[in-house]
Amino acid sequence: MALPPPDPQFVLRGTSAAVHTLHFSCGGPEPDIPLLFSGSENGFIHVWNLKTHRVDTALDGHGRKSVYCVKTMGGKDRLLSQGRDQRICLWDLAEGRTSVTDSVFTEHVGFCRCSLLKVAQGRWLMAMAARSLEEVQILELPSKTSVCTLKPEVGAKLGMPMCLKLWQNMHGETSLQQCLLLGIEINRPLLKHCLLNCDSQPVLLAGYEDGSVVLWNVSMGKVLSQLICHQEPVMSLDFDAEKAKGISGSSEKVLSIWSLNEQQNLQVYKTHKLVNAGISDITIRADKKILATAGWDHRIRIFGWKKLKPLAVLDYHTATVHCVSFSDHSNPRERLLAAGSKDQRISVWSIYAQT
Repeated sequence: MALPPPDPQFVLRGTSAAVHTLHFSCGGPEPDIPLLFSGSENGFIHVWNLKTHRVDTALDGHGRKSVYCVKTMGGKDRLLSQGRDQRICLWDLAEGRTSVTDSVFTEHVGFCRCSLLKVAQGRWLMAMAARSLEEVQILELPSKTSVCTLKPEVGAKLGMPMCLKLWQNMHGETSLQQCLLLGIEINRPLLKHCLLNCDSQPVLLAGYEDGSVVLWNVSMGKVLSQLICHQEPVMSLDFDAEKAKGISGSSEKVLSIWSLNEQQNLQVYKTHKLVNAGISDITIRADKKILATAGWDHRIRIFGWKKLKPLAVLDYHTATVHCVSFSDHSNPRERLLAAGSKDQRISVWSIYAQT
């Protein structure tokens, strides 16, 4: 007889608005306090202390417009947030500070979350939906230097980018890091040179409004492969670079699993039919053993990543689940799963005993 699904380990309340994004920062050594960052529809970013289960800090930098992406940049004192005010903000949280140090005006009116890729110590590539309908812009941070703009061919009719994932294998990351460290001042020609000459060039996976997943070569600004995975807009995707395999969800009753072969061609690997339609978010755990989905049906679903075997349905929320995130605790037994919902609650689960 199957075990009943677990209850949340604890629930965080107090956002006073729907929760659209979550990000853990738990990898530091003791006595470092594990944190969970949440972004809400009312424009606030809450910094949750996972020891006390209370808010340590509330950040207000998006003019009370919905915050739908929050990420740390190399440590919990440097934060990036993205909101419906068409701004991406960079925060300095060291020594109790709560200040926005810089921002990027995106001019994008959708909900496409930006994607970050670390390319050297303190330096990042950032992909974000651009002002023009189908375009994606790549910037270097913190300089905000424009690397390139990814433009589909005329007549492609992909629609807006809905979700983005920058990635690169570790060998290529080291090569690019060494190249960038040689540059005293970041400029566009130097970035182009580094990207074109590193062993493994960074690439972008983008899910579009027409249901396509597209693989872009960032340095050359060209499409490597395109695959129609859904009949509806791609709401979320994640990718496992080790297995060269990804997964995406939409408003349909199906998850699409696709692979990337050595010729850089995307191909459908398999599909999985869902009981109820609508996926808001998908994330693969760092150990590549399981994944979680956030459902429009108020449920969180856990799957084995190897065969997409359903493992658990976590039924706690009373409205759409907008986001899911796995923690980065160094001890696997301490790792958690968090889910944010339209019901203004964040459920936090310990599922290692069940997987």
